[in-house]
Amino acid sequence: MSSLVVAVDGTSGSGKSSTCRAVAERLGLRYLDTGAMYRAVAWWMLQHDVNIYEVDEVAAHAATPRLESGTDPRNPTITLDGTDVSVEIRSDAVNAAVSPVSAVPAVRARLVELQRAAIGDGGIVVEGRDIGSVVWPQAQLKVYLTADPAARAARRALEAGSADVAATQESLLSRDRIDSSRAVSPLTMADGAVHIDTTDLSLAEVVDLVVGLATAPADVSP
Repeated sequence: MSSLVVAVDGTSGSGKSSTCRAVAERLGLRYLDTGAMYRAVAWWMLQHDVNIYEVDEVAAHAATPRLESGTDPRNPTITLDGTDVSVEIRSDAVNAAVSPVSAVPAVRARLVELQRAAIGDGGIVVEGRDIGSVVWPQAQLKVYLTADPAARAARRALEAGSADVAATQESLLSRDRIDSSRAVSPLTMADGAVHIDTTDLSLAEVVDLVVGLATAPADVSP
């Protein structure tokens, strides 16, 4: 387990965060939320009046924010220039900004470098959109989570305390469209990934599935 890397990618609202944190805790591993890193950079850009739709402007500031990710699955943190921004990065403004910011090659290059450094020698569960395909394609276990759009919207609306499930669903689908079509590191299922549809599964069932995959004996050919 000390060298294990579990790479979990998937669509918005499919249960990546809850699943990964629980799997990491069950297995005694660290946890890295790469989406929070992109959200933090997007929040920084908004706070500094950077035009998030101007690629060159975003790229010019990509290396400026000082970003640190805590990897304790029981208390994951994300600090920006020394300040915890875990709450701020979940705002509607950041929801709208994160896809255009994360599509900028300079932002992705910098954060992928930080993510690889955090993974290091392993012993970690990493969630994101391009972990198994770009960040760590050599991961011993790659998982791709999806769910029916209606189920994803209901879950996300419940988390956010919102009654507008339809608007939440459109927001999720919009992010998926943008992230799947970007030129650099698009959202895609990595080669060798195990696809899990979480629509009709409880969180406990999904966690059990991933833990089972992570602890299954390696297939040794005769």
